[in-house]
Amino acid sequence: MKKLLLAGAFALGAGAAQAQQAAPYRLLSTITIGGEGGWDYLSVDPAGERLYVSHGRQVEVVDLKTRKVIGTIPDTPGVHGIEVVPAAGRGYITCGRTNTCVVFDLKTLKPIGAPIPTGPKPDALFYDAFSKRVFLFSNDGGKSTVLDAATGAVVGTAELGGDVEAPATDGKGTIFVNLEDKGEVIAFDAKTLAVRRRSRLAPGEEPTGLGYDPKTNRLFSACANEKLVVTDSKTGQQVAVLPIGRGADGAVFDPTTGNVVTSNGASGTFTVIHQDSPTKYRVVGDVPTARGARTIALDPKTHHLFTCTADYGPAPAPTAENPKPRPSIVPGTFRVLEYGK
Repeated sequence: MKKLLLAGAFALGAGAAQAQQAAPYRLLSTITIGGEGGWDYLSVDPAGERLYVSHGRQVEVVDLKTRKVIGTIPDTPGVHGIEVVPAAGRGYITCGRTNTCVVFDLKTLKPIGAPIPTGPKPDALFYDAFSKRVFLFSNDGGKSTVLDAATGAVVGTAELGGDVEAPATDGKGTIFVNLEDKGEVIAFDAKTLAVRRRSRLAPGEEPTGLGYDPKTNRLFSACANEKLVVTDSKTGQQVAVLPIGRGADGAVFDPTTGNVVTSNGASGTFTVIHQDSPTKYRVVGDVPTARGARTIALDPKTHHLFTCTADYGPAPAPTAENPKPRPSIVPGTFRVLEYGK
């Protein structure tokens, strides 16, 4: 494969040189965490130089200066997403098994008050600096519980009409989310919570990860059927559809490099797509990661990419309750992978 890529690069000349410059990602470090349990989102706090990693029933806190685990936030059953609000000195964690949100102190990592009840299966969450609100998105039932970011008080519920996945914001009062079960990306008002626009993503199906470029008003929806769908956030019109790897559950856009990157857990790759212009996109290539590395976080300061995974063992025997069991996770192998130039 490597020889074929090199041959193609020579044939393409200047275009290949641009492609190589657009995606110079390689594995920079492996941060061993260990322990047991599954994982979902990672979240970079550039101000605090920390990486928050969901892991089983807890959140692992990594110092990005030393690449060492410096703390753990326990008692977060079914943890999915982590979001921090440095101005408020607090962070928020969605707990899918208890339908709650845990609030914690950024300095001590200790909980602040009792967990906040949410809608069913809270998954992704997002802090919107424009409205100063934290949005907790349910992956079942189409609701979003909305909190005051400074106090944690519930200030509303958004009715979004589908199972919500990853969010983004334009920074001017509009929030975007993928609806996994509807095959849509929607826009809603951060203050009134009213849905403004629904855009179909077909031929994309079951969208999860969502990247956004506010300069060109482009949304990047990573779909389960190995497609990335590019949508104009102002008009809802589809701009492009590109191939990506299997099992994508994350997508980011880096405005400095012009790269859209999807994390593909089944393929064990990042797919890198370059935005040549608001209407022209090209697949640069796939970067090997590891099986199970399905989510992604971008550090806007260093432009490094983070994902996480563990080694897999055999699947347990099927049962009536679980006819298609997932492979077991080998204890002690959970790790974070960091990519960059």
